[in-house]
Amino acid sequence: MTSLPRETVGQRYDPVLMQRAREKSWAALHGIRARMRVGISEDEAKIEAADVFRELGVDRLWHPAIIRIGTNTVKTYRQRSDPGVRLGKNDSYFIDLGLVFEGHEGDVGDSFVVGHAPQRQACAQAARALFGEVAAAWRAQGLSGQALYALAGERAEAMGWRLNHAIKGHRVGDFPHAIHKGGDLGELEASPSSGLWILEIQIAHPTEPFGAFHEDLLSV
Repeated sequence: MTSLPRETVGQRYDPVLMQRAREKSWAALHGIRARMRVGISEDEAKIEAADVFRELGVDRLWHPAIIRIGTNTVKTYRQRSDPGVRLGKNDSYFIDLGLVFEGHEGDVGDSFVVGHAPQRQACAQAARALFGEVAAAWRAQGLSGQALYALAGERAEAMGWRLNHAIKGHRVGDFPHAIHKGGDLGELEASPSSGLWILEIQIAHPTEPFGAFHEDLLSV
């Protein structure tokens, strides 16, 4: 399929199943969103998420469900959330899922706002817009992974947000993708192939303690 060693896949890899895993992962994310409510904690939201996964027939998780609320939206994947945070009346949160369907990995994430929080809404919209702009540049220009994240940093700053440079995207594929050691998208010197890489965008307000996250499969 590809000559890049970092894009190695298993014998059962099927691009159609990759797209199906992506679609089902988005369905799971929006199922969790429908259960989010003012006052819910991150741990309670994860219990709700487990119910959604069972309903949709998720094979397994390839990374734990991550739900960040309020000030925890500036935390990276490896950072623990501050305990006791609950969703406020005018607040924001994001959902990050790594699910396996039919032996193929989905990885999706998005940010949402409850109540009236214009700055937080602007941040969530900016994360989606920045993702769309960078993904469009990949499709149009065939930029390398490194160039994609350089562009993301430049555009985030121009838009008035702070890009989390520790988040640099990664490989996915037939489970488990980790055996292929694809590494970070942001370190890839070549143009990533369609259907194998997750573009992650995490931004934060330059001075206030909130941020937003959006990720999806790079696909033509």
